[in-house]
Amino acid sequence: MDEFKKVVAENITRLRTSMNLTQAQLGEMLNYSDKSISKWERGESIPDVFVLKKIADLGGVTVDYIITPHSDDEDIKPEKNTGRRYSRRFITLTVLAGIWALAVLLFVILWIAGYVNWLIFIYAIPVSLITLLVLNSVWGDRSWNLYIISGLVWGIICSVYLTALQYNWWQLFLLGIPAQIIIIFAFSIKKKPKKNKTTG
Repeated sequence: MDEFKKVVAENITRLRTSMNLTQAQLGEMLNYSDKSISKWERGESIPDVFVLKKIADLGGVTVDYIITPHSDDEDIKPEKNTGRRYSRRFITLTVLAGIWALAVLLFVILWIAGYVNWLIFIYAIPVSLITLLVLNSVWGDRSWNLYIISGLVWGIICSVYLTALQYNWWQLFLLGIPAQIIIIFAFSIKKKPKKNKTTG
């Protein structure tokens, strides 16, 4: 068991340094304290399997890599997870492209029917951002959600304003100011780091 802890400790350290992260930075990404990271890297304890999976994903390797001994001069090979990240990015781009292709198609159909409505492209913006928010929350970097949600709020306001352009409801944009402040404040609140929940 002690040998296994040593292997895991060395590999966590190897992955962290390969990503140029401090213990505090890695701890923040995992929502653990730097003291927990230090204990893992000293082999005093082992993170649970869910945390190991997250560390593996961050390092672009598999959990098997973390629990397997490696020589000091062995390079980290992240082929599998790198491919997964690229496939997820491809899926995201494909879905977004599909939304805009649908918007273009609808615009052309209405145009042929004698009804030109460029607002279709305005409506496609919040739809795209909602889709991006969902996909990014599932498998992306959630720190980007701040910008996505901000864009979504202003996109919805613009959509409503332009839809009722004849009424000139410019006051709607004033609503975006407190909404933006709330969004920034919400994302500035950091979760309290978890206590070290480990085995052994």
